[in-house]
Order: sequence, then C-alpha cells, then structure tokens
Amino acid sequence: MESRAIPTYIDFKSPYAYLAITQIRGMAIEYELNMDWRPYNLPIADYLGAVDTRNEHQWRRVKYSYMDCRRLANQRGLTILGPQKLYDSTTASIGLLFAKQMDCADAYIDQVFKRFFRRQLNIEDPEAIALILEKCGASGTKFLDYHTSEGVLAFNTLVSEAHKSGIFGVPSFLLDGELFWGTERMELMKEKLRNRHLAEGRA
Repeated sequence: MESRAIPTYIDFKSPYAYLAITQIRGMAIEYELNMDWRPYNLPIADYLGAVDTRNEHQWRRVKYSYMDCRRLANQRGLTILGPQKLYDSTTASIGLLFAKQMDCADAYIDQVFKRFFRRQLNIEDPEAIALILEKCGASGTKFLDYHTSEGVLAFNTLVSEAHKSGIFGVPSFLLDGELFWGTERMELMKEKLRNRHLAEGRA
C-alpha cells in the first residue's frame, strides 16, 4: 500500500523540532507514512520578545526551555547550545525546499540541525547553506540561484498555506486536515492511525 504523505512542519532554529526528528521518523516507519517535510519560520520575537527588550518573565521562559531541551538532548546523545541571537531561518527553509527537489531532504535536515545547535552554522548565510547542500549531494550553485528566485516565492506560498491550515508552532502535523502540534500530540496521531489500520483490516 502506498505511504500516506503527512505535511510535517519544522523550523531549524527550534530545539524541540530537532529533538522530535527521530520520533517522527520512527512513527513514519511504524505506520507506513511519508513525512512531507515543510519549513516554517517561527516569529520568536512575537511571543518571547527581542533579545534586548525581553522582560524577566520572558527570560525565565527562554532559560527554562533550553535547560529542558538540553536534558532531553543528553538522553539522546545530542548537543544543543542555545543560539546567541534571534535567527531568521528563511534561508535554511528555502534550502529544505531545494533539498526536497534534489531528493536529499533527510540528509539536509540532519546536517542543518546538528551544525546549528553546535553553533557551527549560520542558517541566515546562503553560502553556508549551499555548502551543506553540496555535502548532501545537491548543487550549491543551483541553490544560490533558486534562493533568490523561485525559492522565495515557494517559501512564501508555503507559509501562507500553513497559516490558513492553522500552523503556529513546530513540530506540527496535518493528518487528514487535522492539526497536531508538538511531540506530546503524536500519541493522539498514532491512535488515529491505529484506528484507521483496524478499519482497513490491517494489523
């Protein structure tokens, strides 16, 4: 049976999205899904404030979030260092769209997340993203052309569609048009998928 395509939204500056990747891939294997990776640029300043204007409450939330993520990362042998500024992940997002076209999205996702949270990658730098794509087997030169032309249009269209679907955070999933946000809701998705399998007479 053909795998179902599940729109799956991630942002390369989100530690929670990074930590969810392995779980998402496991779910895809278990339930015969095709995760349609889609980039989303979280407007962090809108809800956590700009770095130079955050109040004490916002700083406590930020500090706790990264402490929490580091604990989870340590369990999985991953490194998560808090970014030293608020990043705009649009360029890396366009890189994901290009990687999907070049059939190297999984390798690209792994490389960008790993390097960004080790503070080894500036996700706003097109040249740096081009080098990552080269490592994944795609053409960095073609990406640089794509990044300044149809890539921007494709990303803006995708974000507009995401907002119409109710997307506001990551990781987020659309299963039969129903929105699920966060790894905590993956169990609800699995329950829905299990029920569907039973209805279809599948084990």
